[in-house]
Amino acid sequence: MSQSTLDGDLSEQPAPPPRRYLSFYIVLIFAVIPLWSIVPLSWAFLVYVIWSGAVGSLSWRARGLFVLSLCEALFSIYHFHLTEQIAASVPPASTDIAELQAAYHRVLQAGLTFPLEDGHEQAALLELEKPCLDRLDYHDPRAVAFRNRMRSWFRKAPWSQIRRREFYAWLHWTIFNALLPPAHLLSEAHKAILDEFVEKIEKRSGSTIPNGSNPAVQPVLVTLDPVNVYLRPFVWYVAVWVFNRVVKAWFVYRWGAVHGSYKGLEYLLHIPRNWSPTCDPLPVVFIHGLGVGLAQYKIFISGLLRSLRDRPLLIVLQPHISQDIFHERFLRPMGRHEMADCLAGLVRELGWVEQEGNGEEGDLSGEESGRWREGRRGVTLLSHSNGSYVHSWMVKAYPRMVARSCFADPITFCSWENEACYNFLYRPCSTGIELFMRYFTGTEVGVANLLQRHFDWNSNLLWFEEIPNARDPTKTMFLLGGKDVIVDSEVRFFSYSLFCSTQSDIFMLNVLKDGEEIPFVSWG
Repeated sequence: MSQSTLDGDLSEQPAPPPRRYLSFYIVLIFAVIPLWSIVPLSWAFLVYVIWSGAVGSLSWRARGLFVLSLCEALFSIYHFHLTEQIAASVPPASTDIAELQAAYHRVLQAGLTFPLEDGHEQAALLELEKPCLDRLDYHDPRAVAFRNRMRSWFRKAPWSQIRRREFYAWLHWTIFNALLPPAHLLSEAHKAILDEFVEKIEKRSGSTIPNGSNPAVQPVLVTLDPVNVYLRPFVWYVAVWVFNRVVKAWFVYRWGAVHGSYKGLEYLLHIPRNWSPTCDPLPVVFIHGLGVGLAQYKIFISGLLRSLRDRPLLIVLQPHISQDIFHERFLRPMGRHEMADCLAGLVRELGWVEQEGNGEEGDLSGEESGRWREGRRGVTLLSHSNGSYVHSWMVKAYPRMVARSCFADPITFCSWENEACYNFLYRPCSTGIELFMRYFTGTEVGVANLLQRHFDWNSNLLWFEEIPNARDPTKTMFLLGGKDVIVDSEVRFFSYSLFCSTQSDIFMLNVLKDGEEIPFVSWG
């Protein structure tokens, strides 16, 4: 391929060299280093005191410092054990090949056609079921865009540098969640599946993936790559634990909320007095994202409680992404089916929805389905960031329960592009906010366990036509930040004909008030 052909090709442009801004060094010096250095300083103090033999002559303050340093040292050993434990864990294998083939076909069809008119979702589904895929021209803008998005799985390397061996390794991971074995150990059945997918990707990308190997271009294998965990002190986890308990107690005291658990799913629940599930406004279920749990969302949840006084609010608590290291399920996150079933069961137990037919929701006949929808109107699901994964699980498993949806900074859409994973886990940090998110969230052991050992791109993927009432602005809303450092919201959602906003702050959540716009707390 000539140089003139590659010039101007977006998929051939190398990733810009990392440039660190002043904010990066400010966060590094005044936030990351002070917190990280607590553990090595504790070890240094312990070694000094024990080596000098001054343990018995320490003042009461020094003894207190010695005890704290001992706690930090012991906890660092435990933290190392947890890191090794998740690093050695084997990710669950994908077994539903038919489901993966269908998902791949939809991925390859994405972006090939223009948005359909309202009410044509069924036509879109029929279009997606067509098995044939015509080969695009190399310079077709749709092929160029596809190649540019796909190369995120190869650490932004130019598309022409990717070779078939590395592409097979990536495909084998996405399908079987395992490392590609040597050629002589690869079964004929698996090789046939890989060849089929490679052929389809070559048609969609308008290119031919060269034979051979290029060790300089390694694929991103999220659940198989080394776990990226940075040490943080015991005092940090204690502070997060205390702060969350205080915030939880405040919600119980101030708003009369109830803290409970349903089959291992923890929640915080507030139900207004005299609220009726048959005639009063729909309940709101909030699913938070990565961070430090309730402490991080206190202002936002308080705003919800003040603005939505006429309906219940259910807050789903996820300790595995809230740095709650003392929780029994800290390293055992609920999977797709367990989480969806537990949340659906909880909503049913609260009396917010009720199935009037026999069997599961998905097994209802048309007549029974109509009675089900008419008898109980469902709930409003509101999710933020990583919480959109749980949101998508509910929408796919129990669509009739979801009367309204509000996605804030969602990452469930287009997750096959790897933009979110690459930017959050692999991209070198350049700014202060990127470093802050990487150290204080992305490299925390619980978050790393979820993202790097329990990541399932197919389960987490949600398509537009799978969202109930997706085109009704009073029932479905997408709130996006134009300055998001994880995903390029405008480009991503424009490509798939979803609502896109380039505002950096969100001030309305009209979908929560049944279409009535209300002033609301700013969501940065």
